[in-house]
Amino acid sequence: MSSGASSGKPPGHGSRVPGWTVGATRSRWVPRAGVAAAGALPLLAFPEPNLGVLAWVSLVPVVLLVRAAATAREAGLRGWLAGVGFLAGTQYWVAPNLVWFFPLAVGVLALLWTGWGVLVWDALREPVTGRGAVAAAVVVPAGWVLVEVVRSWQWLGGPWSLLGATQWQHPGVLGLAALGGVWLVSFAIVASNIGVALCVVGGVAARAVGAVAVAVAVASGPLWSACRPAEPPADVAVVALVQPGIVHGDLLSFEEDLTRGIGAPVDLVVWGESSVDTNPAADQALLVRLGALSAAAGADLLVNVDAPVGESGAISKASVLIDHSGIRDTYRKIRLVPFGEYIPFRDQLGWLNRITAAAGQNRQPGDRLVVMNAGGFRVGPLISFEETFPDMARAQARAGADMLVYQSSTATFQGSWAPAQLASFGALRAAESGRPVAAAALTGESAAFDARGRRLGSMPADEHGVLLVEVPVRTEDTLYDRLGNYVPGVCTAVVVGYVAAAVVRRRGGPVAN
Repeated sequence: MSSGASSGKPPGHGSRVPGWTVGATRSRWVPRAGVAAAGALPLLAFPEPNLGVLAWVSLVPVVLLVRAAATAREAGLRGWLAGVGFLAGTQYWVAPNLVWFFPLAVGVLALLWTGWGVLVWDALREPVTGRGAVAAAVVVPAGWVLVEVVRSWQWLGGPWSLLGATQWQHPGVLGLAALGGVWLVSFAIVASNIGVALCVVGGVAARAVGAVAVAVAVASGPLWSACRPAEPPADVAVVALVQPGIVHGDLLSFEEDLTRGIGAPVDLVVWGESSVDTNPAADQALLVRLGALSAAAGADLLVNVDAPVGESGAISKASVLIDHSGIRDTYRKIRLVPFGEYIPFRDQLGWLNRITAAAGQNRQPGDRLVVMNAGGFRVGPLISFEETFPDMARAQARAGADMLVYQSSTATFQGSWAPAQLASFGALRAAESGRPVAAAALTGESAAFDARGRRLGSMPADEHGVLLVEVPVRTEDTLYDRLGNYVPGVCTAVVVGYVAAAVVRRRGGPVAN
């Protein structure tokens, strides 16, 4: 042993011990790298891998690595690294558009996980008693839900890759969404992960709590779904979802050809986002052309306009309902994609569009939701990015919509997992609102779901044509419809109460967990 080591001098004073320094560095960064990699594991539960069952255990490695941190500060750092891995993995498809801004955005947004990391560390550190296990099984999922709620704000990119969305193929689990929105599904998934972690690291009592937590989390949705009242009788709307795909040429003519070729009676024809690049309200010839197409199809036609509106010349995205007589109704997109459809603080950040694919011109947002009478039904239109927001679907349901209709285009992300991820949100929105969903993609994946989130039909992103769907139009006002985002409120109370109790314990001296 070297004299520096035998003298007891700390590294950095007097003689240095390269082996000690390298070993210490390695001991810190191996688990840090591990937690960043583990943070990306839930990616496999989302579309397109669609290994939804993996979500119920995918966070266990992260939880165990964060729990093993020596200090709260290290736990916070590992929580941040887990957030970096999670965001970079589940939203990798944004990177080519944001270029160098992508790692910056991921790093900043992942700061939300630092507090969650400390929460995991505090709730699961030794000794894990039965009482502490109960607290962990509640407070850690509550903390995760709060992270999801905050990062779901429009200005932070919106609610992409919420854990609850991994269950879109499992209508039984989505019964929880009818009770508490996607937030309750996410809570159950994280509770299952914590239950498994408790079974790994806890004593006898903690393991028992963990087993119960897993059982309750996994079974609660299917049990509730099995006990729900029978579905009421429904009228049927025949909806044609037109998906032209990538078109090198005259898009409008191709959409017309697809629509004229439907060859069956339908109630409503829906085109995707940005399907018309001229405002028909300002182009009489175009309006006549679309009105004649509606008459030929024998159905109302819902197109989507991405064009200047009014005298200001500002571009707006709008759902426009047309029949043989002209324009019947219009809805303008309210929630725009940050940087994709507008640049916040453009005067200061406008230079970003020179080095990234950020919007060259800000779109003008609408200011109100609209429920349209279309095809004999009350339809609530929303556009692309708005499909990710549970509160907007709820608002349309409460405004009287019988069916939710989404128009999207994911041309920028064609070939990635983004189109399938966007389409999967339809199942969540249907289950939450108790309203069927029909979603038409210009490019991407068109799909339809019944009022309990069961898939009625879909067309993959690499195909083009018309998806004909018979949609049972029934309305079931859910608990989420009536109470809204109460789950985040409860989670806030749980986390605040836990932190307050922890502060009191620290001031009173060490107290066993």
